[in-house]
Amino acid sequence: MVASNSRGEGERRSSGELESEVLAALWASEQPMTPTEVQTDIGGLAYNTVHTILKRLYDKGLVVRDADGRRGAYRPAKNAAQLTAEVMHQALDRGPDPIAALQQFVTGLSPAEERALRDLLGEGGDA
Repeated sequence: MVASNSRGEGERRSSGELESEVLAALWASEQPMTPTEVQTDIGGLAYNTVHTILKRLYDKGLVVRDADGRRGAYRPAKNAAQLTAEVMHQALDRGPDPIAALQQFVTGLSPAEERALRDLLGEGGDA
């Protein structure tokens, strides 16, 4: 869990950051990955660290063990878009005013994101 910063000194990565890195490696793979494969893909982490992160992700329901394939291989339970949408819904559900939160979110969108949102809502503006 230690990475080098620009001065070559070790700095600890948060467990959330490590979980994101492991999920990114799994999402990028066409096949389920073993802890050793994830370790090789990410680099700089001990095998035990990768195994612990995979177990935590499994316990959270974010990865599944591949029952049909190689023993000890993992794959994501959801794709990146599904997980992001779920986190966004959870954030809206926690706040006291989800409409105000959505308004704040929308004002921070880039022009391309805003166009995509309008298209998804059927308001493409191409009249």
